[in-house]
Amino acid sequence: MKRTSVNPWSWSLKLGYHQAEILEDIKRQLVCAGQTSVDAQGNPQHTDDMRGQMALALENLEAVLEAAGMSLSNITRLNIYTTDMDETMEHFDVLGAGFGAFNATPPMTLLGVTRLAIPTLMFEIEATAAD
Repeated sequence: MKRTSVNPWSWSLKLGYHQAEILEDIKRQLVCAGQTSVDAQGNPQHTDDMRGQMALALENLEAVLEAAGMSLSNITRLNIYTTDMDETMEHFDVLGAGFGAFNATPPMTLLGVTRLAIPTLMFEIEATAAD
């Protein structure tokens, strides 16, 4: 897969994402469901701990990608949902560290929501990946 970033402005690069990417020569595309802070049985973890929830949601996303033979470097689009925007931004380095290890800066949207499907969850991340 060939990726060409599109950034008419540079401000988003400081936050770790491109405004857009042109994708060419795609063999496979993976559409992931939203990943949250749950264990292998689907039980919520890290109640009242945004940093813990973000880290586990990212680990769960990596597990889905790995099961498909991919990694964070294959992500072409991120949608992030949070019930507390300020708390999420305070701990955004969790995502930066995960994606930074792959030098990945996929286009993303961060959206504040009233609640997620399970009331104790505060953070959800969904992705599209390709190779």
